[in-house]
Amino acid sequence: MAEKDSNKIHHLLWMLNELSSPYGDCDQKLASYFLQALFCKATDSGHRCYKTLISIAEKSHSFDSIRKLILKFQEVSPWTTFGHVASNGAMLEALEGEPKLHIIDISNTLCTQWPTFLEALATRNDDTPHLKLTIVVTTSIVKSVMKEIAPRMEKFARLMGVPFEFNVMSGLNRLGELTKESLGVKEDEAVAVNCIGALRRVDVEERKGIVQMIKSLRPKVVTIVEEEADFSSLRNDFVDCFEECLRFYTIYFDMLEESFPPTSNEKLMLEKECSRSIVRVLACDDEIDHGGYSERREKGTQWSQRLQESCFSPVSYSEDVVDDVKALLKRYRAGWSLSIPTTDDSGIYLRWKDQPVIWGSVWKP
Repeated sequence: MAEKDSNKIHHLLWMLNELSSPYGDCDQKLASYFLQALFCKATDSGHRCYKTLISIAEKSHSFDSIRKLILKFQEVSPWTTFGHVASNGAMLEALEGEPKLHIIDISNTLCTQWPTFLEALATRNDDTPHLKLTIVVTTSIVKSVMKEIAPRMEKFARLMGVPFEFNVMSGLNRLGELTKESLGVKEDEAVAVNCIGALRRVDVEERKGIVQMIKSLRPKVVTIVEEEADFSSLRNDFVDCFEECLRFYTIYFDMLEESFPPTSNEKLMLEKECSRSIVRVLACDDEIDHGGYSERREKGTQWSQRLQESCFSPVSYSEDVVDDVKALLKRYRAGWSLSIPTTDDSGIYLRWKDQPVIWGSVWKP
C-alpha cells in the first residue's frame, strides 16, 4: 500500500472511531461498518474478513428467513419492486404475440419478480404462451435456497394455467463463465434477458464479454436494472472510492431507517449485508474465491456507454409502463419519486429524497 494512501486511511480510521457504534443510530452503525472495512484495508485482512462474514451469513440464512426478508423489504420499499414492474412491463410488450418465450434471468431476485409476470401472461387476450424460465445463479447463498423455490414456481404456473419449464443454472463460479451453448436457446423461442442487480457481479474486465454473449443470443429485449453508484472508475483513487461508497450507503441507510421499525430483524439483516459489501469494495481486490463477486458498481451512464459500444440500442419505456411504475411508488411512504431524463432515452431512475438510487433500462441489439 502506498504511503500516501496509508496516511489517509489512518486519518479516516481515527475520525470514524470517534463516531462508530454497531448498536447506535444510523450514522453510528454506518461509521462502524466503514471502520471495519478501513481496518481490514490497513491490515491487508480484507479477504479473510470477507470470507468470515460470508460464512456466517450462509450458516444463518435459511429459505424462510431470506423469503421473509425479501417480502418485508418489498412491502416497505420499492428498491427492488421498481425494477420488477419496469422490466416486466417492457418484456410483456416486447414479447406480445410470441407463442414460445424463453426468459434468461441473470438476477439476484430469488424469483420474486415472476409471479406477477405469470399472472399477466395468464390474463392476456391472446393464447397463453409457453414460458421457459432459466435462472442463472452464482452466489452460494442463492444456490442454497433455489431447491426450495423451484417447486413453488412450478406449482404457481400450474395454478395460473401457463405452460411452464423451469431451469436453474447453478454450476457457475462467476457470470463470466456463462456461454450461449449452456443456456440451451432454441431457434423457435423469443428470447428476453433480464438483468436485475446482476451485471455488477461481473468482473470489470469481463463486462464487455458478457454483453457480447447476451447479444449472441439475439434477444428481442434486454432489461437492465442497477444501483446508481460508481465503484469502478474510482477504484484507483482510494479516497474518491471511499467518498462514493459513503455517499451511496448513507442514502441507503437513511432509506432503511425511515422504512423499517428500529428493532426490525429484517433491517438488521440488510445492514449486515451492507457491512459485507463495504468490506468487499474498500478492502478487497477484484479476485476472491469463496462465495464472492465483484462489487464494482457503475452508474447508468457508464452502462449505457458500454451497451451502445456493443451495438445495443436503448428503448424508451412506454407510457403504460411508466404509469405502472408511478402507481407502484404511490403505495410507499413519501420520499420516493421517478425521474425520466430528457436528454436521452436510455433509462429511468428511482429516486429517494431526490437522489437517484436505481437505474432501469431497456435495450435491443
